[in-house]
Amino acid sequence: MFRTSALRLGGLTAAAFALALVALVPAPASAAPSPTQLNAADMTLLNGVRQAGLWEIPAGQMAAQKGQNEKVRQVGQMIADQHVQLDQLVVDAANKLGTTIPSTPTAQQQGFLTEMQNNKGIQFDQSFVTRLRAAHGFIFPVIGAVRASTRNPIVRELADQANVFVMHHMQMLETTGLVQYEKLPPAAMPPAQDLSAMGIAVANTGVTPPVSPIVLWIVLAAAIAAVGTVGVRMMRARA
Repeated sequence: MFRTSALRLGGLTAAAFALALVALVPAPASAAPSPTQLNAADMTLLNGVRQAGLWEIPAGQMAAQKGQNEKVRQVGQMIADQHVQLDQLVVDAANKLGTTIPSTPTAQQQGFLTEMQNNKGIQFDQSFVTRLRAAHGFIFPVIGAVRASTRNPIVRELADQANVFVMHHMQMLETTGLVQYEKLPPAAMPPAQDLSAMGIAVANTGVTPPVSPIVLWIVLAAAIAAVGTVGVRMMRARA
């Protein structure tokens, strides 16, 4: 179960990074969407925030009930309660936009819940913290990328709201003392000169940022490699 989940998590993360990178590169002026039009990155945020609530609410409730460590129980309850609030925000946003969002956890997320149901004591506490800290760490850069590029005011507001919740949840999970920082994937960033060029281009209206597709593929490859390394380490730790 853990081996399969780790591999699937790597694939999900690679896809999330790919969409985040696409969101960072504005479309040419002639193809710019209208303020109300949703693009793939916008939908990734809406779906990602919704999917997070669908499994992290029951995961938090489970932690509040069966966590061995009192801090884990407290954090679980707070995360569950706050995800109920965030879930309502994304549902409201989707209704305003007239778009459909998921209503059930993915097979991978259901697998995480099953894993937690089967674990007890410190094993449960570690599983809960590891799974949720990884999930929040993966969605965090996607939120920032969408916030930086979206033309839609509703999506922009949701990104602002989600950013606050996700940051707070990462911090709460870290207070348990169970986050294994050495197993977290490193941040994948383009070279400094490319970020500088991107900033200059954005400052000049109508100029497309000179970001080479090669750079984007390098960043994506680095993200995939990082996730693969983390998956191997996690599987070895559980072996």
